[in-house]
Amino acid sequence: MKLLVDSGSTKADWIAIDDAGKVLFTTQSLGVNPEVLGKDEIVSRLDDRFDISHNKKSVTHLYFYGAGCGTERMRSFLAAIFRDYFPNANISVNEDTYAAVYATTPKNEKAVVCILGTGSNCSYFDGKELHQKVQSLGYIAMDDCSGNRFGRELIRAYYFSKMPAHLATEFEKVHNLDPDVIKHNLYKEPNPNAYLATFAKFLIQHKDDAFCKKLIYAAMEDFVELYIKQYDEHATVPVHFIGSIAFYLREELKEVLEKHNIKIGNVLRRPIDGLIAYHSLN
Repeated sequence: MKLLVDSGSTKADWIAIDDAGKVLFTTQSLGVNPEVLGKDEIVSRLDDRFDISHNKKSVTHLYFYGAGCGTERMRSFLAAIFRDYFPNANISVNEDTYAAVYATTPKNEKAVVCILGTGSNCSYFDGKELHQKVQSLGYIAMDDCSGNRFGRELIRAYYFSKMPAHLATEFEKVHNLDPDVIKHNLYKEPNPNAYLATFAKFLIQHKDDAFCKKLIYAAMEDFVELYIKQYDEHATVPVHFIGSIAFYLREELKEVLEKHNIKIGNVLRRPIDGLIAYHSLN
């Protein structure tokens, strides 16, 4: 049994397939990000899903692609946890960008591949190898145009009274904006980045409002300038996107990229289906 996992900070998709590529089961857990979670919490999230815990001794290969796995230290930390949990499995841990590449990019083709979900990232794939010029420093310092960054902007706009009154009223209806609640989630609970990203849904639902539209386009312009344009190849290859922010704001994204004469490629909400095809063939 091969177990394929695509994990962001908010949630993780798990799919088990046999050698012929037949799906044996699918499930979803809370996200497994080693940058923000310790061993006990990670194991707890695995134990919480019956399909995972019940079949852990039957797994022969685990292919994990996840947020927070951009450094060798984090990959090794997570691989050690998985080796204990799946005792009969060969373990492969890669950053989530590889899942985005395998899901969006035809074999041997070149592309710039971006992730816009709870967090954000951008890499260049030369058809064989993945290249990343800037190492991500995570949600506090980077993650431009991501769900958590939009959440941060909305909370700040609300508290600094920069959010229009009609939006602030709606914002109060759907979120608990008590300062103690916000601070508890940001500083006491695991996955503060995923908590911030929950506010991004409000932005998407009100994307045609002038205030929200300004936030969206400003963030996308920053992402183009700081992330996509760091690769000289951006002008000659398609730029693919994975993630809920990219998926639900794909029309705005297309408009911004076309303004910069950049060709937008595939835009997928989740890469997991593409991973099934890739691992069935490889």
